[in-house]
Amino acid sequence: MSEGYQRIRVSIAGRVYPLNVKLSEEEKIRNAVANIEEAIKKLESNYSVQDKQDLLAMYALQLATKIEKIEKETVRVDEQIGTDLLELEKLIDSALER
Repeated sequence: MSEGYQRIRVSIAGRVYPLNVKLSEEEKIRNAVANIEEAIKKLESNYSVQDKQDLLAMYALQLATKIEKIEKETVRVDEQIGTDLLELEKLIDSALER
């Protein structure tokens, strides 16, 4: 194993996965696993679905939807920043011409 990496085991939806992770990433990975496990429990209690694969698919859909929303908002903000910068540039040019 490379230096700076360690082998960990995580359990997601009843399955154990061995991973080689950077030491600096271990906490993030364990937090992500905890979030996944909590989301699965919530879905399991809210719906009559027992198949872990279905629950994982439902959670994946939720995450994909959130990512899509964030990406669209990021594009909107980037466009607004571009517009604001152009306006600022016009104001600066106008002030320098005086």
